[in-house]
Amino acid sequence: MMDVRERRARMALCALQVAADPRLTQLVESYGALDVWETIQRQGDSTSLGRRARGVDPGQLEAVTVRSGASFLVPGDELWPDSLTDLGRCQLGDQGGQPLGLWVAGDPTVLAMPRAVAIVGARSATSYGLHVAGELAADLGISGWLVISGLAFGIDSAAHRGALGAGRPTLAVMATGIDKTYPVSHHGLRKQIETNGAVITEMAPGTHPLRASFLARNRLIAALGGGAVVVEAGVRSGARNTISWAAELGRVTMAVPGPVTSSLSVTPHHLIRDAMATLVASAADVTALLSPLGVQEELPLRGEDRPIDSLPAPLRSVREAIPVGGTSGVAELTAATGMTMPEVIAAAAELTELGWLEGTGQGWRLPSGG
Repeated sequence: MMDVRERRARMALCALQVAADPRLTQLVESYGALDVWETIQRQGDSTSLGRRARGVDPGQLEAVTVRSGASFLVPGDELWPDSLTDLGRCQLGDQGGQPLGLWVAGDPTVLAMPRAVAIVGARSATSYGLHVAGELAADLGISGWLVISGLAFGIDSAAHRGALGAGRPTLAVMATGIDKTYPVSHHGLRKQIETNGAVITEMAPGTHPLRASFLARNRLIAALGGGAVVVEAGVRSGARNTISWAAELGRVTMAVPGPVTSSLSVTPHHLIRDAMATLVASAADVTALLSPLGVQEELPLRGEDRPIDSLPAPLRSVREAIPVGGTSGVAELTAATGMTMPEVIAAAAELTELGWLEGTGQGWRLPSGG
């Protein structure tokens, strides 16, 4: 277990950030959180971090955490997600690094679920996108996958609700402090998630959402899952940032195609076109890509078998050569199938006996209604 003072120092350092600062993370890994925190305090007004540190009270942060019914996890804790360690080697722009800690409300054991996948997308989603995201999340949840998203409007909330509707847990990653909910109207959804899943954030209590904190949150969403699926996203959507993080981390990147007439199809279609994401249309597609080789059978390339598929090849060839509403004679069937006349006559006779065809004076036709 990490020393209590070290844990409190990590809380305090989180409060100095509105976004993940890889330089601060590296200092903590090299010298320890307590040493870094005390050094920043000694700097006082001589540095921007020192000035911000004057307004941070680790004891108060701890008290707010308790009042919020949350816990504070740090690297090394039993339930700390090992997948976050991958962030230590990745950086996009001026952001990166493993979080110094995570506030968790709800059931922290979901962080230990071995299979997880992120579903992200547009806030102003269409009914198509909401339906797809909800159905994907429900089916993935039923298949034993933890669905991760960002509690935002649109695709995020549809993914959370899809998993919850299927009676499965979901994980929400926030860009605010654990004592706040954004958007505020999702307070009820958040409570549902806490009841059957968890809500997490690396932002200290009291933190309001900023663009930088949303971008920092995206890296956690990407890192926590084995893959990320984008469902509807415009050109400037934050979902693309999440996919970029997933690709940087070596996660499986996926995109659901949409109507070509929709502006929200631009990002998914570009990701697929540029080979930055694999096209998926169902939970089966997603699990096939995320499952280790040899664990899941390859997806079928055609639909379910039809009754006609059970016929021997010669009989099926003759049956399929007869047009709907038309009649075909021996010569026409011979030309269409490449079979000999005796073979066609024999096959047609057997098909007639089995009820697949009806004989006429001019040849054979499909049965009424067939």
